[in-house]
Amino acid sequence: MVAETVVHQSVIFGMQPLWLAVAILLLVYGFVMAEKFNRAVLSLLGAGMMVLGGVLTQQQAVAGVDFNTIGLLTGMMVIVAISQKTGMFQYVAIRAAKAVKGKPWGVLVMLSVVTAVFSAFLDNVTTVLLIAPVTLLITDALGVRPYPYLFSQILASNIGGTATLIGDPPNIMIGSAAHLSFYDFLMNLAPIIPVVFLVTLFFIWLMFGRDLSATEENRQLIMSFNEQEAIKNVPLLKKCLLVLALVIGGFTVAHQFHLEPATIAMSGAALLLLLQTWGEPLSAKEHAYESVMAEVEWTTIFFFVGLFIVVTGVEHTGAIGWLAEQTLAMTDGNFNATVAAILWISAIASALIDNIPFVATMIPMIQDMGPTFGGPDALVPLWWALALGACLGGNGTLIGASANLIVAGFAQRSGHPIAFMVFMKHAFGLMLITIVISHIYLYLRYLS
Repeated sequence: MVAETVVHQSVIFGMQPLWLAVAILLLVYGFVMAEKFNRAVLSLLGAGMMVLGGVLTQQQAVAGVDFNTIGLLTGMMVIVAISQKTGMFQYVAIRAAKAVKGKPWGVLVMLSVVTAVFSAFLDNVTTVLLIAPVTLLITDALGVRPYPYLFSQILASNIGGTATLIGDPPNIMIGSAAHLSFYDFLMNLAPIIPVVFLVTLFFIWLMFGRDLSATEENRQLIMSFNEQEAIKNVPLLKKCLLVLALVIGGFTVAHQFHLEPATIAMSGAALLLLLQTWGEPLSAKEHAYESVMAEVEWTTIFFFVGLFIVVTGVEHTGAIGWLAEQTLAMTDGNFNATVAAILWISAIASALIDNIPFVATMIPMIQDMGPTFGGPDALVPLWWALALGACLGGNGTLIGASANLIVAGFAQRSGHPIAFMVFMKHAFGLMLITIVISHIYLYLRYLS
C-alpha cells in the first residue's frame, strides 16, 4: 500500500517531509515555467534539496531514477547522432517535402501522420528522435517557422504512442502489471486514436494552418533538390540502417524475451559506435566517439535524472499516493465514476507531473480495487482509462512526456526554443478536448 512509504521523521528546519517535498516540486516546476534558468540545473538542484533536506537518502534518490528511460534516451540519441552523419535524414526530408510539392500545411500533416504511425509501432521517443531533425531541415528550407511543425509532432507522437503496448512507457508499465498483450492494446485503444488524431489536426489547422505559407521560390528550390545527393557516406549508411533495423526489431519483440528498451537501445548504440570506425586507428576512433557524445542532448538527460528524483521524493512522502487514494474514495465505489475519475485525474496529473511515476503510483491502487469490482478481469476499463489519461495527458505541457522534452531539446539547439508557457497555452486546452473524446469512447464501449 502507498501509505507504507510515508516518511515519519522530521526533515530540515523541523518541517514535515510531505510539505518540504511538495514545496520543492512546486519551486522546480515554477522556475521551469518561468524559463529564467536552465531546466536541467533546476531539476538537479531540486533533487539535491530532496536529499540534503532529508526527504530522501542518496540511495533512495538513485533508486528513484528510471534508468530504463535514461538508457533508452541516451542510446537512441547516440544512434541518431551517428546516423545524421550519413545524410539519411536529409534524404528523408527532401522526399517528404517533394511528396507534397513543398506545401507547408501538407508537410505538417504528412510529418504528423508519419510520427503518429511510427510512434504506435516503435515508440514515441525513438520516433521524435528520428523525425525532429528532418522537420527542422524542411522548415529551414521552406523558410517557415518550425514551431507549428514541432508542436504537431509532439502531440502526434503521444497520440500515436497511446495506441499500442510499446508506443509509450506508461502503456508498457500497465501492460506488464495487468498482463495485457500487444493485441489487447491494439483492439481496445487503437480504434479511438484516429478520431483523436484528426480532431487534433483540425484544431492545429485553426491555430496555425491558415497562416502557413512559403514562397514559390522556396518550394521550387525544394522540388529541384536531388535527394540522392544528400547521402554522404554509403558504407556508414548501411551500418546505420542495419543497427536501426536490429533496434526496431528488438523493440517489437522485447516483451517476449523479457528485455527492457534501454538494453536494446544501449546495445544498438554500442554496436554502431563500434561499426562506424571499424578498421580505423585508435586516434580516429577516439575523435569519432567524442564527436558523437557531443551531440547527445545531455541537458535533457540530466533534466530527467533530477526530475525523477524530485518526483520520487514527493512519492516517498505519500503525497501522490494520497491523491490517488482520495480520487478513488471520492467515487464511493461507483464503477463508472471511478473510470471517469482515473481518466481525468491521470490526464491533469500527467500534464503537470511526468506520467511515468504517476502511473507507477496508480497501478497498485487500481489493483487493490479488484475485490470491490469483481476481480482482475473487471478492472480492464480502468486500465484503458489510465492509459488514455496518462498518454494523452502528457500532451498538456512540455514536461508531461519524454517525447516532448526531446523535441524541445532539438528546438533549443537549432535556435528555435519552445517556450513552456507558449506551448501550454496551445496544448493544454487541446489535450482536454482529446480527454473528452476519450471519456465518450470509454462510456460508449465499456460503461453504457
